[in-house]
Amino acid sequence: MLVSLQEFKAAQQRIRGVAVHTPLVRLQIPGLPGNVFIKAEGLQPIGSFKLRGAYNKIAQLSDEERKRGVITYSSGNHAQGVAYAARALGAKAVIVMPSNAPEVKKLATAALGAEIVTVGPSSSERKLKAEELEAKFGYIMVPPYDDAAVIAGQGTCGLEIVEDLPEVDLVLSPVSGGGLLSGVATAIKLVKPEVRVIGIEPELAGDAQESFRGGTLVSWPAEMTVRTMADGLRTQSLGELNFEHVRAYVDDIITVTEDQIAEAMRVLLYQARLTPEPSGAVSTAGILFHREQLLPFRNVVVIMSGGNVEPDVLKRVLF
Repeated sequence: MLVSLQEFKAAQQRIRGVAVHTPLVRLQIPGLPGNVFIKAEGLQPIGSFKLRGAYNKIAQLSDEERKRGVITYSSGNHAQGVAYAARALGAKAVIVMPSNAPEVKKLATAALGAEIVTVGPSSSERKLKAEELEAKFGYIMVPPYDDAAVIAGQGTCGLEIVEDLPEVDLVLSPVSGGGLLSGVATAIKLVKPEVRVIGIEPELAGDAQESFRGGTLVSWPAEMTVRTMADGLRTQSLGELNFEHVRAYVDDIITVTEDQIAEAMRVLLYQARLTPEPSGAVSTAGILFHREQLLPFRNVVVIMSGGNVEPDVLKRVLF
């Protein structure tokens, strides 16, 4: 079943005071026939939107379930979301992370008190390891995207967009496993069905676009998706539940190049005074380099999903 508007609104109440109602930051783009606003999710306490879904999921567990502890698998941002939410709610957190996860995300997750288990680079490998530990120790799984409570939490970002900019007519969201895109698109369309919602992803990890346009869920091998600098968007496939929401509510998915992502990071840094990670900059790359595909619009909101960037990556992009 698809997530209902009531579930999104309940999630909004549940995460209030924990996740931040992030601002819309105006971005001036010369020659663009409309207004561009950045939804600055990098300003969340953990530096990304992932806190929304993780907290909404864990907050609904029983006391007995929380005592058992929670587990997830993540390259970094969801790891921090689960670790932060678990600590706030008094639960142990175990995180299975890939060996190529950014060091800044590993350190931040450990600093929040989580136990980290490291596996190989593929998203399927870390999922299998988490399921193995779940079965062995009785932990409660907090999936990174393929879960109704997680989708409802991420969708609160969409509710905020409509509340803060009622005249919005286009929203761009990064897409990887599909938690943010499916939640935002569904929440927005249930309130304002005329708003177009489009997913943006790296062309080097373009499985979501292939799935969406082909109408069948596909998976890309890890050796392909790891090529993108956008480490948070290397998931090999959309989640099944996410794909159902995407097919029902998303208008299109387009891809951007690595050079376009890097330029979008520079634009956000210098013009919006925001610090994005590569994954957080893909939607801005969409509006900068694919505006013809996105027209017509008057007020577009671009979701900057996170700001947990490796210092070395930032240095390479800037210099």
